Amino acid sequence: MAEQLIELNVTGMHCNNCAMSVHKLLEKKGLHNILVDFASEEVKFSTADDSKLPEVIKGIENLGFKVIDDIIQHSTAFYDKVENKFFFCAVFTAPLLLHMLFPWHFLHQPLVQLLLCLPVFIVGCLHFGKSAWSSVKGGVPNMDVLIFIGSTSAFIYSLVGTLQNLGEQYQFYETCATIITLVLLGNVFEKRSVTQTTSAVKDLIKFQQVNANRVINGGVELISAKDVRPGDTLLVNQGDKIPVDGEILSGNASVDEAMLTGESLPVEKQKYDKVIGGTILLNGNIHMLATKVGSNTILSQIIELMKKAQAAKPPVQKLGDKVASIFVPAVIGIALITFVVTYFASAAGLQRSLMNAIAVLVISCPCAMGLATPTAVMVGLGRAAKNGILIKGGDTIEAVANTKYVVFDKTGTLTTGKFGINEIKAEPGNDIELIRGIITAIEERSSHPIAKSLVAGLKGSAQKKVILKIAKEEKGLGMRAEDVEGNNYFLGTAKNNTEDHFNLSLYKNQALLAQIAIDDQIKPETGELIIKLRKMGIVPVLLSGDKKNRCLKVASMIGITEVHAEKLPDEKLKVIDIYKQKGKTIMIGDGINDAPALTKADVGVSMNDASQVAIQSASVVLLNTDLHSVIKFLQISKHTLITIKQNLFWAFAYNIVAIPVAAFGFLNPMVGAFAMAFSDVVVIGNSLRLKRKRIDCPPQPPKGGAF
Repeated sequence: MAEQLIELNVTGMHCNNCAMSVHKLLEKKGLHNILVDFASEEVKFSTADDSKLPEVIKGIENLGFKVIDDIIQHSTAFYDKVENKFFFCAVFTAPLLLHMLFPWHFLHQPLVQLLLCLPVFIVGCLHFGKSAWSSVKGGVPNMDVLIFIGSTSAFIYSLVGTLQNLGEQYQFYETCATIITLVLLGNVFEKRSVTQTTSAVKDLIKFQQVNANRVINGGVELISAKDVRPGDTLLVNQGDKIPVDGEILSGNASVDEAMLTGESLPVEKQKYDKVIGGTILLNGNIHMLATKVGSNTILSQIIELMKKAQAAKPPVQKLGDKVASIFVPAVIGIALITFVVTYFASAAGLQRSLMNAIAVLVISCPCAMGLATPTAVMVGLGRAAKNGILIKGGDTIEAVANTKYVVFDKTGTLTTGKFGINEIKAEPGNDIELIRGIITAIEERSSHPIAKSLVAGLKGSAQKKVILKIAKEEKGLGMRAEDVEGNNYFLGTAKNNTEDHFNLSLYKNQALLAQIAIDDQIKPETGELIIKLRKMGIVPVLLSGDKKNRCLKVASMIGITEVHAEKLPDEKLKVIDIYKQKGKTIMIGDGINDAPALTKADVGVSMNDASQVAIQSASVVLLNTDLHSVIKFLQISKHTLITIKQNLFWAFAYNIVAIPVAAFGFLNPMVGAFAMAFSDVVVIGNSLRLKRKRIDCPPQPPKGGAF
């Protein structure tokens, strides 16, 4: 039986440790392709036996999480909201803290303090205790284990003192209540911050939640975009969001595609043009044919890629995950050692020994380590998406670090890809109108930029109709076709021409029919891009299947000195391999012939108007064809990695310093709880800073005179 992909929405996961416990459970159940993302509250796995699903759901809920049907429509119960838990606890904790500041006799009564602390302790047991027990059962103890042990120790210590009337030195109800309240406050900040880090995907999902005007039986009915079916005719009016992908049947319009490409200028559309779901129709109105709906739309595929990218772990995260998984047992061990050493070795007494041990428990923070990488990756990917750069994996960000070479394809990448036919030279005795018809018929079957330009250039010219039976593209060579009369054609690169300016040849039954001279323009921003790459210490390289003299001409115009021309796909692979051995290599291309090289490079970058094969082969897709996106991608990746390293440094340094300070008795448990909550906020806050951080600072020139 074929395996099917199961997707679940799981609430209650608030850090990487939670995700790890769910992951471990699913592994034990024998499931495959497991993906757990605590931020987007999604769990995915493959199984050939869907009868296991109820058992899996029950197992996840036994860990303390909740499986729900629709994350968008789900609303958390009033008593389950962490904000409400915090406000409830704060009301009872405030009087407990006031007794330390004011000499109000009734607040010093042990029974009054017990009654004020008890509601807070019950909330803490339900919130942290349930999560702690679930994480221990799951085999991945989380931060809540430490909070629960610390607050419970303070409460029981104080309760024993109250019941046995042992005096004020046994009253630490305010410690118990303050630990719980401050950690809940940290959870409130953490929840809001994590929500902001996933805002890019949520913003894209909102673009899908629109209605559509379906034209049916001469009338118009209002339906949800998710109910649109391929083949439906839709009416889109000025100001509406285009509900699904399709083609314009009638009408003209200006469409804002900024959410997809990052391009602020509207795009003019007319009959037969493609439109994309989620984009906004600014002016005009159109009738359109729905072609791609549901998960097949470009927007849905981008959302899916974004989710997968956010869940993909860069290698730098593995250290944080490894430490976080053994962190809780280690801290409990340190707390026990602190108690024993303080009590027996220094004769400090039970009270001091217990307070030091509790301080160790509540100041340690594995969550900061668990949040360090995913929050930065999410913000970085979100910022890239808003700039029209779709990064398919969080691990891609680290792969870009220390890039030494950027290898460019020529046609459609450095050049516009919009070709003009300069000349068609027919062999003696051949009909020029028939040749135009053959070229049009063959190139209509290709998705290559040259083919599209040839078809557009020949539109309206006198030509004879040719009906093809088959046509197929050969990587790096051209197109082969056969017409209904059995004639075989080849249209492709002219390597054996004596006249240099002819770069395509058309053959019929292996006899030369015509030579075609075409040319395209260099993108205006290309020269500036090459200068910026050099300033960043990166070597630009031109790798193309086009003729050597044309490649050298383009390279000299934009400042590239390393050129590899007339390369077939397998030869491109060898060139990429050579550069990879010398340093980190990025490949930027757009055609089917670039697909193997895009896969082979450390990072493959594809243009949005590229062939589908190239887009699928690449790690990064530039939705905006402006090459400045390349620099923006490198800058965002660099600063995301810097942010990850800053977060990990803070998380490790904080714990390395804070735990010994607490163990030696220099830290009150309440201050420890505040510091612990603050550490999460610092890590997430630093990640959120990446949203607005200036990343286009002038790069430093390479050291050692690399150029």
